[in-house]
Amino acid sequence: MESEKPSFEPFRLFSSSGSGFLEQSEPPLPPPPPCVEVLPSEILPSVKYTVEPVELGGLTLLKGRVSTQEVFTLSNSDLVPGKYEGGLKLWEGSLDLVKALSSEVRNGHLSFTGKRVLELGCGHGLPGIFACLEGAAAIHFQDFNVEVLQCLTIPNVNSNVPSFQRPALQVTKCDAGTEIRFFAGDWREIHMLLPYAQNIEKDLNVSRGKGLDAQYDIIIMAETVYSISALPHLYELIKKCITPSHGVVYIAAKKHYFGVGGGTRRFLSIVEKDGVLASSMVAEVADGSSNVREVWKLSFK
Repeated sequence: MESEKPSFEPFRLFSSSGSGFLEQSEPPLPPPPPCVEVLPSEILPSVKYTVEPVELGGLTLLKGRVSTQEVFTLSNSDLVPGKYEGGLKLWEGSLDLVKALSSEVRNGHLSFTGKRVLELGCGHGLPGIFACLEGAAAIHFQDFNVEVLQCLTIPNVNSNVPSFQRPALQVTKCDAGTEIRFFAGDWREIHMLLPYAQNIEKDLNVSRGKGLDAQYDIIIMAETVYSISALPHLYELIKKCITPSHGVVYIAAKKHYFGVGGGTRRFLSIVEKDGVLASSMVAEVADGSSNVREVWKLSFK
């Protein structure tokens, strides 16, 4: 049963000494692929893409279906760390996040109008598509795999945003004026490519009096906190991308990912230890289809 809370409650994680989390080692990963921008024209028409509707509490979005075997030559695999991070599967957290964002908008707690939005680990990109349909000024989709963006994310945007065009340009805008761009790469390096993230070159420009571009107003992400080793990199990326003072982050994920050690509570312990962002629960989902799932909001203290 889903419980959406119109007012946010402060979150305090219990001390690490009594957390009960098991430390789990993860095997070393291969070097990440280079970070690149994927143009809307770079879809792979050779990959079979079929569309089906997804009903989300009064909202209908379209999602594609492609074969993991065809795209990655992997069968029956949700993810292969360092090679394929599960972006072709529609995870429950993505649907939870769209529902929570829709509720936040209806209740007047959130507005995407005119905002710069970043979806991390986007996969199907349904939360980012929702932000686009709600009037975001810019929506940038990021995934680890180029192939996920080419075979699924971009086609899904095409299916849900009728005015979305596909010219061979770096920046594509729909009729509403939304800037829609796609970026692939590892969280440790992708900030060097994202237009509204801090990096050394931009910092140097600030010191020379050129000013720093505004950062993202809203960051959204679903099912991104499963890997313990990736959590610090994810949090550092968030801090480089989010606009100080008024930026907000929405996270949807399982409370615990059994077998890999990650989860919302593990990630929130990092947030709490840093002391910069406050966390509050937006929704909890315990429908029996998976482990308990949660949606959290992070905002500056």
